[in-house]
Amino acid sequence: VRWMMYWIVFALFMATETFTDILISWLPFYYEVKMAFVIWLLSPYTRGASLLYRRFVHPTLARREKDIDAFLVRARERGYETALRFGKRGLNLAATAAVQAATKSQGALAGRLRSFSMHDLRSLPEQA
Repeated sequence: VRWMMYWIVFALFMATETFTDILISWLPFYYEVKMAFVIWLLSPYTRGASLLYRRFVHPTLARREKDIDAFLVRARERGYETALRFGKRGLNLAATAAVQAATKSQGALAGRLRSFSMHDLRSLPEQA
């Protein structure tokens, strides 16, 4: 549980760090403070990640649990529908490609057979 709390808080920190690096990385000792914060999160003595998780993250997730569950259900349904739509489109493309390939190869095969037939007819000795 402690590692789960750490990784959730660390992921949130990394997501916000993307923007804060652009805005405030020019401050003196910014990178040192950031490194000290990560050590504080990770340290078993300070239990920083556990403190932040229990004070901020968990209450926010608990308040929005129904919204999150509804979002996951909608995402699952949309994902299933999207997979079906792309699957049908892929099968249609594959069938079209197979028909086109068969049509082209059939024409090439008929032309090849026709050339053999003409060649064979020409090579026969003429009989009067």
